[in-house]
Amino acid sequence: MLPEPAAARLSFVTLEQFLEQLPPELKMLHDGGSGASLLRWVEPSELEDPTPYLPEGEFLLTSGLPFLGEGGSADKVDAYVRRLVDAKVAALGFGIRPYFDAVPDVLLDACRTHNLTLFEVPESLPFAAIGLEFSQLLESDNARVFRQLAETNRQLMRAVLSPRPEHELLAALVQRVPVWAVLFGADGRVRARGHSTGGITGVDHSLLAPMLERLLSGSGPRVEMDGFEQPGSALVVGHPLRSTKDANLGALILGSDVALTPAQNNVVQSAVGLLELLVRQRTSGSLAPSQLATAMLLHPETLVSGGTKQLNGLKDLLAQSLSSTRSGQMRVIQGVKVDGSVDDGPVRELLQWRRLFDTKLVEITDYGFAAITRLRVDDSLLADVEKLGWRLVIGEPTELGGLSAAYQRVGSLRPRVLSTGVSARVDEVNWSVTGLLGREAGTMLAERLLGPLLSLEPERRDPLLSVLRGWLTENGSWDASAKLLGLHRNSVRRQIGVIAELLDMDLNAAQVRAELWIALQYVEEQAPGTT
Repeated sequence: MLPEPAAARLSFVTLEQFLEQLPPELKMLHDGGSGASLLRWVEPSELEDPTPYLPEGEFLLTSGLPFLGEGGSADKVDAYVRRLVDAKVAALGFGIRPYFDAVPDVLLDACRTHNLTLFEVPESLPFAAIGLEFSQLLESDNARVFRQLAETNRQLMRAVLSPRPEHELLAALVQRVPVWAVLFGADGRVRARGHSTGGITGVDHSLLAPMLERLLSGSGPRVEMDGFEQPGSALVVGHPLRSTKDANLGALILGSDVALTPAQNNVVQSAVGLLELLVRQRTSGSLAPSQLATAMLLHPETLVSGGTKQLNGLKDLLAQSLSSTRSGQMRVIQGVKVDGSVDDGPVRELLQWRRLFDTKLVEITDYGFAAITRLRVDDSLLADVEKLGWRLVIGEPTELGGLSAAYQRVGSLRPRVLSTGVSARVDEVNWSVTGLLGREAGTMLAERLLGPLLSLEPERRDPLLSVLRGWLTENGSWDASAKLLGLHRNSVRRQIGVIAELLDMDLNAAQVRAELWIALQYVEEQAPGTT
């Protein structure tokens, strides 16, 4: 078993460390193998049974008063030693004089029988001097522990300022505390890992799912605990990472085979606090977005004519705002409300979208919100957003120079999402006019442009629609359309004239023809049901 690090021994020194500080006159009569035991205190006592007043790990001192008279019988002495062993006393020191000139043989025999470490304390070494030496050593050891804790905290702080703060922070944590560690984001995905010194990486994530669900769905300060029959996982502890408004931003789950000491828990709490600070910065604010906004407002030409240094500077600020890298791709997202969505107010919504999409770049708009994120926005995340009563338009991957065009493409799909109530992905859309317009908008266009024609009786309406469709198909060619329709060219010309009068349109204009052609695509689906 590996020795505990010094930082784990807050308020304790070992028996062996203590003995090194004492005069050589202190004589060990029996070694019970407790040299590595942690001492809590040195306690003189002349009670026949001092164990009710002894915490675990005591160095008990006695001058032999309990062994005078009948207390010195073999049975009484044996029972005395047995009680000390049951109370987990680390060692017994027997003082020579005023009652005994030597350690009684019956006491030595009992200590050997029950394997209790026994010392002979000479008359020249007062009990008070032993206690004073212990307190001084304890104070010195604690000072050393506090120095090491301070160094650990400095290491954690350096990790926070590194390019990959979450990964480096977990690496520093598992270096100082014998645990494995997994950091989860608010979406339940792993953001960083820390392997224990024994190379143990943790348990299957499926086993952690119930704990993770409790951590991400609960509220207030809390710790979740569990245990698994896997190496390094007898004790698994989960810590939520929360915003200042008690929103769950993620979770840190640690695993170990043994309970952590107070000093080790101190390191864990420091790490949890720093991780909370990191996720709060990422989702609630930092300097990078304001620098990025200032640069783009004052120097918008930089994207077109800026030098490499300027562009790289913008990319770095953008990457920091997205918790990404300079070369990482990103997506533009627009969100629209549908019936049933709850209005939480702009500030709460802004923080909500920052948290869900792991980005600081979110804009609250008239139609809902727009965001730039490094996330893929998979079906699981999309489902979470839709449960809140929202629908998304999700852009394709792009880089800094393509953000504006990506925003335009996303915006062109927003009316379709509004009309259908179905989220859309730019890279899965049929980029035809009818595909982008959608059935509802296309039907409205057809009713507006073709209303006078559609209102005719079917026996007159349908032949005119057929002629208009054929004529537009052949790009206004009289001969070609007549051949397609099986009519005389003069008949086609006459019916097109009737249609132009009905619609009050100049059918020679290319734009008019284009709009009528688009409108006709939706009439095809509706004409059979029109009366």
